[in-house]
Amino acid sequence: MPYLISPVVPAGTLARTAQPALPTGDGLLLRPWQPQDAPAVYAAFQDPLMHQWHIRAADSEEEVAGWITQWVSGWKEETEAQWAVVDADTGELRGRVALRQMLLGDGCAEVAYWTVARARGRGVAVRATTALSRWAFDEVGFHRLELSHATANEASCRVAVKAGFAAEGTKRSALLHPDGWHDMHLHARVRGD
Repeated sequence: MPYLISPVVPAGTLARTAQPALPTGDGLLLRPWQPQDAPAVYAAFQDPLMHQWHIRAADSEEEVAGWITQWVSGWKEETEAQWAVVDADTGELRGRVALRQMLLGDGCAEVAYWTVARARGRGVAVRATTALSRWAFDEVGFHRLELSHATANEASCRVAVKAGFAAEGTKRSALLHPDGWHDMHLHARVRGD
């Protein structure tokens, strides 16, 4: 049975090109992950704050190298698009920003991010999320980007609002963390916001 509408983002839109590097214009660069990033990602995941808001831990650099391989494959498979957020001058890792759970045909994806401890409070997540959103809407053609965070994670809520993601509501008991079920705030941006 044929669809009555065309895909918002046609299959192959990402896979037929190399993943781009995206400058923020203010000292950061979003670039594809590289195998040599594993030690820095491993170090980032040793931070107790990462354990508070994320459901994953890193036990070794080898494990993280496997994550990076998956992140790179996600681009080719068009299931996710993950970038290292680095200092544009030094290349030092500042964090990660991603489009996850991409549904190209529907033109939707979920934005996710984290920052290393020494980069927090410097606008890194806001700048990276803003640059990623601009690219997703203007260059790829996504229609809707969603962003969820634990309701208790006030810093992440500030990032969402500053990056232009309107609050849409609370998903009750939506994500299991080591300390129990978390209610999650849902934010979104739609093309043209």
